[in-house]
Amino acid sequence: SSGINAEWPLRPGNIPGIEEVNIIRDDSTVIHFTNPKVQATVGANTFAISGNAEHKSITDLFPGILNQLVGMSSSLPSKSKPVVDDDEVPALVEDFDEASKTEAV
Repeated sequence: SSGINAEWPLRPGNIPGIEEVNIIRDDSTVIHFTNPKVQATVGANTFAISGNAEHKSITDLFPGILNQLVGMSSSLPSKSKPVVDDDEVPALVEDFDEASKTEAV
């Protein structure tokens, strides 16, 4: 019985009453669910959303999703500031082959 108790916090629980879910992607498109089934495992910070999904432009959902965007406005990409990709390889600033010739071995 101790195994059952250890698994209990990781079992997903249904969240009733969710009318819609919008997943806003980096390219400003939206995966839109109407009346989805939503389950959550809060201890694992995991949510499962299932149902019929539609891919829409963010402008197609205005003004209905404005209240959802207000809280995340600082995390949306802005045209005024460049988005930096942390995985981007930086440009070389010196010639490493030339430097290796002048180093003492």
